[in-house]
Amino acid sequence: MPLPLRQNEVSAMKRVLALASAILAAPAVISAQQTPAPPSAGAPAAHVSLDEAIRLALQHNHALQAARSTILQSQADEATANLRPNPVLTLDAQFLPIFQPSQFSSDYIDNSAQFDAGIGYLFERGKKRQHRLQAARDATSVVRSQVTDAERQVVFNVGEQFIAALLAESTLDFAQQDLDSFQKTVEVSNERYRAGAVSEGDFLKIKLQLLQFQTDVSAARLAKIQALAALRQLLGFESVPDGYDVDGKLEYQPVKAGLDDLKALALRSRPDLIAAQRGVTAARSQELLAQANGKRDFNLTFNYSHIIGLNTGAFFFNLDLPVFDRNQGEIAHARYAITQAQEEASEASQQVLTDVSDAFENLRTNDQIIQLYQGGYVDQARQSRDISEYAYKRGAASILDYLDAERTYRSNQLAYRQALAGYMVALEQLRQAVGTRNLP
Repeated sequence: MPLPLRQNEVSAMKRVLALASAILAAPAVISAQQTPAPPSAGAPAAHVSLDEAIRLALQHNHALQAARSTILQSQADEATANLRPNPVLTLDAQFLPIFQPSQFSSDYIDNSAQFDAGIGYLFERGKKRQHRLQAARDATSVVRSQVTDAERQVVFNVGEQFIAALLAESTLDFAQQDLDSFQKTVEVSNERYRAGAVSEGDFLKIKLQLLQFQTDVSAARLAKIQALAALRQLLGFESVPDGYDVDGKLEYQPVKAGLDDLKALALRSRPDLIAAQRGVTAARSQELLAQANGKRDFNLTFNYSHIIGLNTGAFFFNLDLPVFDRNQGEIAHARYAITQAQEEASEASQQVLTDVSDAFENLRTNDQIIQLYQGGYVDQARQSRDISEYAYKRGAASILDYLDAERTYRSNQLAYRQALAGYMVALEQLRQAVGTRNLP
């Protein structure tokens, strides 16, 4: 039976065990110090400004890339239109004794069989190739303008969605700040309730109001995630990393240009109007091509023949007589198409002026709303909330007065942010209506 250890012996054994543990752990500690720390799991998210977002969309948006391919297709049509007719080679052998092979001989081939070889070429009259090429080039010009108009629409969509992301981010920041502030109010109310300065009913009203703030934060966070996802689709998913964010803020940028100046600029800049105007030119080119196609082409062929020991040559000339078909229908169709293109260009011009007028008035209305908020309503709502909060925390105001002031302040702030976003969207609409982002 082992003897019990004395106290000093127990202490000595503990020191020995501690020293042994330290010696055994020393290599692991040294190794941990020499091993570099692993990099952080998440890389910093990229921040994209509005200009950068537009640039990425113009480079990576798949709808735009598909639209740009139509330009290459139209240029391929130009190459086809500029092609000349191919020459025609004809060969034939006649009077061969296929069913009497015993008669095959060099003498029979030279004196009894017939061999022909000819080459012909179609000569186009009326400069058909030149008119085909010009018509194809005019069609390409129209396609280019249509693609530019598609870019204009994508730029507006990016701007609108970018502003939606800014609004969601601003709303989330405000909701989080409001939640933090109200959380402190709940803590103060809890202390006052314990001290008997606040009734249980008023304290419960404060705690229940906290739910609204928490709900606002969750809704704002979801809105931001959805806005960033929609914006990323416009930019191209491969152009920005996961977890990216927008860089900017809701701000007011006054526009100094007048309506007449904006209309004049739009008539010069709108790509859909330019496409309609170029459509008139393309229709006229089609009329000239139809008239050229009314000219009859002729085919000239040279034919070599070997028959009965003789070598002969012959020329053949072939020309349609334009007695009935002079391409009258296509020419009339092309003339009516010119009238159609002219009417479409006039309609496009009127649509441009209407778009500019509507966008300008929309911007003015939103500008007036912004002026109302910045004229004092924002500061007054904040001051009212601060006064009510100060009075409530010191027992000089009722819980209902404070909650009412808090709701008014929150509604005012959210409405002001939405007004700023509405003004920025109206500005993007005006830029889209004018056809350029550089407003005078």
